[in-house]
Amino acid sequence: MSSTEPSSVPSAPATSQRLAWLPAIAAATTVLLWASAFVAIRHVGAELSPGALSLGRLLVGSVVLGVVMLGRPSPWPARSMWPRLVVCGVLWFGVYNVALNAAERRVDAGTAAMVVNVGPILIALLAGAFLGERFPAALLLGSAVAFAGVVVIGVATSAGSTADTVGVLLCLVAAVAYAVGVVAQKPLLARLPALQVTWLACVIGTVACLPFGPELVRETVAARPSTLGWVVCLGAFPTAVAFTTWAYALSRTSAGRMGATTYLVPPVAILLGWLLLGEVPASLAFAGGALCLVGVALTRRRVRKRSGQARVAASTGSADSAGSADSAAVSSPYDRR
Repeated sequence: MSSTEPSSVPSAPATSQRLAWLPAIAAATTVLLWASAFVAIRHVGAELSPGALSLGRLLVGSVVLGVVMLGRPSPWPARSMWPRLVVCGVLWFGVYNVALNAAERRVDAGTAAMVVNVGPILIALLAGAFLGERFPAALLLGSAVAFAGVVVIGVATSAGSTADTVGVLLCLVAAVAYAVGVVAQKPLLARLPALQVTWLACVIGTVACLPFGPELVRETVAARPSTLGWVVCLGAFPTAVAFTTWAYALSRTSAGRMGATTYLVPPVAILLGWLLLGEVPASLAFAGGALCLVGVALTRRRVRKRSGQARVAASTGSADSAGSADSAAVSSPYDRR
């Protein structure tokens, strides 16, 4: 073969460019699937109690992830990792699901979304306190704008509703469990694959929910086949797939920035409800959704700026510095911090 013949092997920069956007795609997948869970829970919640629904979807998620793990042998976690795994599994996969399912029986979806989205703020604070993450201005400003959008959505979708105190408290419990679980999960992802962390946490959450086993058996026997189908979908996609893509993206960015991404869940959930359930959102909800989009975009602003600086360095520096700058230039918006 002539040395001048073009190679069919993709260049390293082109491959890096494609791989760099995988974390962003993973985060978008998580947002879409978690938003779809709100639509599914509307159908299932009428027939299954909060604990039974949580155990059902976690059982399905554990089985799906376990089957995938069979083809991906990984070293068993060190003893020092298990406390964090237990905290993540019990709080985020267990307590969060049960509390949120119970809360949505007492408060409307808008109020639930508004209160639970205190979580990303708690994540940023806890990550700063326990993980040493900084509080860049872009993250603080973007989080504030996105949270304002969630509040607007909550007001728009809560008109005429009566949210009781117990329901709001359950949403707060879910938010705290979510935030602590994410902060416990983040250090694990530096030492274990995202898939393995998700599977182990899901299994731990399943074990924590086993007391709801009798309820699950009793209620599934009486449930319609379509309800059971929704439980399987919740376990396979918003649980197994979405929590894995979340962990993958989280391993490549800070907990605070990744938490801010979930501000997109409420507007996407409203959009899916409009498309799939015919629930026409209030006009004010569109404004809230726009604020969420702007806020999340602001949290990524500093990363894009750094990428631009890297491109300048690549074009003006020496060969060695250009190589490292090119790597930074193709880095993902979800680069590790």
